[in-house]
Amino acid sequence: MEESMVAGVAEAFSRVDGVMHCEDVPLTELVARWGTPLYVYSKSAIRERFRELHEALAPVPHLIAYSVKANGNLGVLRNLAELGAGADIVSAGELHRAQLAGIPGERIVFSGVGKTVHELAAALSAGIYAFNVESEGELCSLSELACAMGLRAPVALRVNPDIDTPTPHAYTRTGHAATKFGIAAARARTLYSIAAKMPGIRVRGIDVHIGSQILDVAPFRDALAYVLDLAHDLKREDVDLEFLDLGGGLGISYEGEKRITAAEWAAEIVPAVAETGLKLVVEPGRFLVGEAGALLTRVLYVKEGGGKRFVITDAGMNDLIRPSHYSGWHAVEPVEQPGRDRARVDVVGPICETGDFLALDREMELPKPGELLSIMTVGAYGFSMSSQYNQRPRPAEVMVDGAEATLVRRRETLEDLVAAETGLDAG
Repeated sequence: MEESMVAGVAEAFSRVDGVMHCEDVPLTELVARWGTPLYVYSKSAIRERFRELHEALAPVPHLIAYSVKANGNLGVLRNLAELGAGADIVSAGELHRAQLAGIPGERIVFSGVGKTVHELAAALSAGIYAFNVESEGELCSLSELACAMGLRAPVALRVNPDIDTPTPHAYTRTGHAATKFGIAAARARTLYSIAAKMPGIRVRGIDVHIGSQILDVAPFRDALAYVLDLAHDLKREDVDLEFLDLGGGLGISYEGEKRITAAEWAAEIVPAVAETGLKLVVEPGRFLVGEAGALLTRVLYVKEGGGKRFVITDAGMNDLIRPSHYSGWHAVEPVEQPGRDRARVDVVGPICETGDFLALDREMELPKPGELLSIMTVGAYGFSMSSQYNQRPRPAEVMVDGAEATLVRRRETLEDLVAAETGLDAG
């Protein structure tokens, strides 16, 4: 029996006698049961990554608030909730999902620049751990609402330290001054003093988030240094803090690049936090689930034109938008290793857009129509960013645990595409 690991995702996927498996289940078996396109997640890989981070943070009191936007499937959320994870949410919908998954309010933090009054009220009623406030206007709205509800809103100000973090794409840099995120560093100290005196507000912590898919620990050190200086100043002003929230952003390996391990990251961060006696909150998303997912797709046609060769699949940008939106790179692997000649191809989908592609100018073994491909490392920002564009139902999602596979979201139907519309009975 031949076994070989697929680059970058050894915890989740391997080959047995040439056939790719998720844990102990052949991907061909999953497709036979649930068709394509199909998202597949490894339960064990998610749990192991969570434990890796939890153990690295053990020297300090901490909360791992999983970033729900990365992958909000209830099967994923329940898996993490069982381990003691909290949730970092950015909407009332994500709050609802976290609650359905069994994550208690005291383990939930609410981020985002545009929280509505209805969302603030829902989170206050849920008794969440903290609101990561991103503007003075939001702070005033929260104060008025909390007073009207007879409550005190626990808050951290999300401070923008003006750190231009090197990430693979401009859209994932959130810590520099020109982004919409956070409160300008020059204003933060004054706003903390104001917040400490506002009715209905309980200042609880400091929040910072500098970007996503970060593969260097230096930007985290810089952000922490800024937060520690601010915490020191606030302590002198008798503004009591309970926690430091360093956000998320830890990167993963897409192309075989070296990622920062949880232990390496913690070695640079935890000692300094321990000296403060404050609780550490982190908001990982991609780091926990990214490498645990694959998207299975069937080759429909192979054609040539304009000096290019196109492999056309039944999964497209509506299923996985990262390649088009973020220039994201994902390994494309044959599910059954054919061992035939390699060729340079564009792997494209069925959507009527030139930007509909999964891989461009990629050298790979040339598949034939009907064969299966696995798009790797899509556990984060895969299904969660999918759409019904071109009126294509979204894929099913499956969770694999050892030798068992469970459908955690059924494939959408044509009826689902119109279920919310009111024009069906119009004469």
